[in-house]
Amino acid sequence: MHTRSPRSEQRDFDTRHFRDALSQFATGVTVITTRLESGTFLGLTASSFNSVSLDPPLILWSLGTRANSLPVFTGNSHYVVNVLSSEQAWLAEQFASRKTNRFEGVDYTLSRTGHPILTGASAWFECHNRSRYPEGDHVIFVGEVEHCEFTPQPPLVFHSGQFLLPPNK
Repeated sequence: MHTRSPRSEQRDFDTRHFRDALSQFATGVTVITTRLESGTFLGLTASSFNSVSLDPPLILWSLGTRANSLPVFTGNSHYVVNVLSSEQAWLAEQFASRKTNRFEGVDYTLSRTGHPILTGASAWFECHNRSRYPEGDHVIFVGEVEHCEFTPQPPLVFHSGQFLLPPNK
């Protein structure tokens, strides 16, 4: 017999409560990078990353509709999803900041299409910007992976509003 939780019956829907509940799902942390028409680079921290399909090779991530970078990512043909290692919490913070130049002090190489690949990332996925789906207050980006590489190492994990770092960090 299935019964409803007393807590769900007593509570009206609350956005803060919803966010707190979502924070109980541990996620990896990525930095999505791309190049602007001017040749400068843009990057942002995202934990909304997931695989979609092996054939064709597809991934997804999402970006808020109020993000200043939305027009750039919507219009660009390519981007790179950099999966951060446990040693790269500072990169997650830097690319989540409001700094004008988030690439300041960051080591990177360029992908085949000229987009930044962050040095030391656990994995990276160079993607063609295949499709976009507006849903709620976000846009879901589906990327077709054209090239990827990885270096097995402990991941950077985000849970309950904070990074979970390995012992001695």
